Amino acid sequence: MISIIAGFLSGIISGMGIGGGMLLIPALVFFLLMPQRVAQAINLWYFIPTALIAIFIHAKNKNIEFKKSAFILLSGVPCALLGAFLAQKIDGALLGKLFGAFLTFFGAKEIYGGFTNRK
Repeated sequence: MISIIAGFLSGIISGMGIGGGMLLIPALVFFLLMPQRVAQAINLWYFIPTALIAIFIHAKNKNIEFKKSAFILLSGVPCALLGAFLAQKIDGALLGKLFGAFLTFFGAKEIYGGFTNRK
């Protein structure tokens, strides 16, 4: 049941373009007791179809500027290869701590931004 709920919620978040991995990975690690590296790999596998669907819908609604996003794509692919290589070399416990720090940093940034960007 936890897998279904995590997939449902992270799918909604992924469709918005936010990134469902911020929900899916902790759910896999803490509730299903998967190793961090396995949870991240599952998240990447899960990301492919959800991203393709979201891209299709956003492109259909003309929400994507393909010319401007080309540089991101061209720089992102080699960096994804580098990140996957590094993830295999880093100890699983350290990888989990780095992911936790990443979530904490961006969570705090969003909370702080919510207070400073009020209109």
